[in-house]
Amino acid sequence: MVKNSFISVISQEEKEKEESRGSAEFQIVSFTNRIRRLTSHLELHKKDYLSQRGLRKILGKRQRLLSYLSKKNRICYKELINRLDIRESKTR
Repeated sequence: MVKNSFISVISQEEKEKEESRGSAEFQIVSFTNRIRRLTSHLELHKKDYLSQRGLRKILGKRQRLLSYLSKKNRICYKELINRLDIRESKTR
């Protein structure tokens, strides 16, 4: 009985995760994690040109998603930028 309820809770959590995987916010977070991991890799291996190319591609994808999110939902965009600490805030 306990096992079945535990499995149903896990399956509900997985469904919620699968639904959010396609969102722009989730993709930006996952790209940011990959970028940070690749950056630390490239600090050790400076001549790994294939990883540099992959990093540039991921940066471009994240940039396009961020511009899309800034046009669609400005509030969510600002919250995500602050949470991930990606860009510096402009002060005048």
